[in-house]
Amino acid sequence: MEITLSVLDKAGELRARNTGNEAVSLFFRNAYAPGDRITVETGSPGSFITLSIDNTLSPAVVFMKESAFSFPIPFGDAKTVYAPTAFSGEHHRISAQATGPDALSGIRNLALNPADHGASAAAYPHASASVETRGEAAFAARNAIDGEIASDDHGFWPYTSWGINCDPEATMTVEFGRRVVAQSVVLFTRADFPHDAWWTSARIVFSDGHSINVPLEKTGAGQRFAFPERETEWVRLEKLVKADDPSPFPALTQIEVWGREAGP
Repeated sequence: MEITLSVLDKAGELRARNTGNEAVSLFFRNAYAPGDRITVETGSPGSFITLSIDNTLSPAVVFMKESAFSFPIPFGDAKTVYAPTAFSGEHHRISAQATGPDALSGIRNLALNPADHGASAAAYPHASASVETRGEAAFAARNAIDGEIASDDHGFWPYTSWGINCDPEATMTVEFGRRVVAQSVVLFTRADFPHDAWWTSARIVFSDGHSINVPLEKTGAGQRFAFPERETEWVRLEKLVKADDPSPFPALTQIEVWGREAGP
């Protein structure tokens, strides 16, 4: 599989590009400018790649539902959810490689995608929510699948989280872009006490309509909920019941969905 990595400016003009067979690395020796974006092209919709969109972000397996994925370089508020050195300076390494059946055969966190962003519709997993606190990047749904589990503060990296804007009806969905087999969910709720409240229970819903109710505790540690293997295209978190606490700010630091590929 041929993979092409490019950096384009706000007008769509090429700033840098590299193409490789099965694996490619692009070293961009320049500063990013507002409006720049990174594109990842495979020419093969339905393929898997292991992608690192910046040298400060961990690689993760991404399902390319479409043949090309575009990542806008973050500036201003959007930059606060990444490490201070991310996308900064004049030395940037982007890499991608084809991910074959052997690498996909085991159990892994199917929800992990540090390259996810709100406008993403081509690469999965992808997180979205019915509401995000004040529309700020620090509380966007994508933060809940970025791999960052630090939970004892809030509002900036590495304390990224999904904030519900005090909405008791808030929901958050992780889409996989294809069928997968899930066997457990791990929730890291934000624990910046006493600023934060917490949830006492939640409902996990699957794309076939099946759901499970789970109890939650006042902790920033991961809370794992195992269940019989279930084939699904997405997982939704809903019915979040807030504890009787003066703080109006419960939030989700991370959701992990452990499982495997569904196969043909």
